[in-house]
Amino acid sequence: MSHYTDNLTQLGGDARPVDDPARAVLERVPNPHADVDYVARFTVPEFTSLCPVTGQPDFAHLVIDYVPGDWLVESKSLKLFLTSFRNHGAFHEDCTIHIAKRLRDLLAPRWLRIGGFWYPRGGIPIDVFWQTSEPPKGVLVPDFGVATYRGRG
Repeated sequence: MSHYTDNLTQLGGDARPVDDPARAVLERVPNPHADVDYVARFTVPEFTSLCPVTGQPDFAHLVIDYVPGDWLVESKSLKLFLTSFRNHGAFHEDCTIHIAKRLRDLLAPRWLRIGGFWYPRGGIPIDVFWQTSEPPKGVLVPDFGVATYRGRG
C-alpha cells in the first residue's frame, strides 16, 4: 500500500454504511499540493435523510467546496458518511451544518462552504448555506450551479 492509504480503514475493502452520522468514520489523506490554493468540489445530487417528526424521506442536492490545507477527505469515507443520513432523522439545517462541521474538524481546510438545496416539504424548499470564512484571495470559487427552486429536478 502507498503511504496515502496506510491508515485508511474503508478504502479497498468491504465497508457498509452505518445508520448514524455520529458513528460514521470520515477519513483523510495527505494533500500532495498543500502549497497551492485550489477548490475541490463534491456534488451530491441525491442526498437523503429522514424528517425527525414524520419519518418521511427528505431529499437534497448538496454542494461542498473546500480549499484544502494539509488534508483531503477520502472520497469513499465521505460517501459512506453521507449515506449514514439515509435513516437518520434530522432537520435540513442540522444535516447541512453537521456535515460542514465534521469536514471542518477533520480537515482543517483553508476554507470550506456547503450549499444544501433541499426539495420542498409542505410546498416550501429550505436551502441552507454555510462557510468557514471568506475564501483565500485569488482562488476560483465557482457558482454552486444549482438553480433556485422552480420545480427543481
